[in-house]
Amino acid sequence: MSEEKLDAKMQELGGTAKELVGKATGDKEVETEGQVDQVKGKVKAAAEDVKDAISGVIKGLRN
Repeated sequence: MSEEKLDAKMQELGGTAKELVGKATGDKEVETEGQVDQVKGKVKAAAEDVKDAISGVIKGLRN
């Protein structure tokens, strides 16, 4: 797993934890921040998947 994918997954997991803390404490702002962090992590991971796919296509074309 690349460092970028790991960072994305960590952001997603951190967002999940933040969301749970927000729910447990009744803090809607923290809960929402956690949800936003999760989405950001998922978007970053998806972008890395696209980069990997493009890299694979380019390598295939070179062979």
